[in-house]
Amino acid sequence: MRNARLPARVKEEHSETAYTTDQAIDFMARKGEEPWVLHLSYVKPHWPYIAPAPYHAMYGPEHCLPVSRHAAERGPDIHPLFREFQNEEVARNFQNDECIATVRPAYQGLITQVDDHLGRVWAAMEAMGRWRDTLVIFTSDHGDYLGDHWLGEKELFHDVIQRVPFLLYDPSPEADATRGTVDGRFVELVDIVPTILEATGCDPARHVVEGRSLLPLARGQAPQWREFVVSELDFSYRGARRRLGLGAGHHHAWMV
Repeated sequence: MRNARLPARVKEEHSETAYTTDQAIDFMARKGEEPWVLHLSYVKPHWPYIAPAPYHAMYGPEHCLPVSRHAAERGPDIHPLFREFQNEEVARNFQNDECIATVRPAYQGLITQVDDHLGRVWAAMEAMGRWRDTLVIFTSDHGDYLGDHWLGEKELFHDVIQRVPFLLYDPSPEADATRGTVDGRFVELVDIVPTILEATGCDPARHVVEGRSLLPLARGQAPQWREFVVSELDFSYRGARRRLGLGAGHHHAWMV
């Protein structure tokens, strides 16, 4: 991670983010007026934390939020699993202030690169007239510790990992009343599939699909909603499981 301050060897226009965006825009153009579904999945921001120029040098440590950690999180009374995750190699690296000051600016550069290329997608949709009939969901599968809570990577249940962005654009006139608003009700990633199924008029397949469609929320309805969300973790492949001496079937964690 010491190389995060250096530009990628690949030019920006050939990077994963640029290439994926090119393919998405080409796909939409080829489809024309034919119905389509597109999963535009960006690899970045992700490690290895290497950004192409000029994004590698856009930010410095002074532009980043301070790392969120407390001395008590290193104390003798913390949960044994939390302690062993702090002993993972990536976590030990992010306990080094120099690592934090090097990686976080590069990570922000990678976020800005995604932001810029999503701007290309939005502009292409505008030119093609697709905003009038396209449901758009922008979200992520998880966050990244980047040193918060003395950890690296993505596991465990702190808000920096669990509270991912979730933006929903519903082109239906029924959603005009809520457009541009923020809804504080609990949403889970398992809600994405049922939302798409309802929007496209497909079988909701409730016998196999978890989650709930978010279209009623976007359209100003007031359905009875969930009071909690659930997250699960299987850490069977982590060294933390081995160091704790946990056998098969004893490497799961849950959050409510």
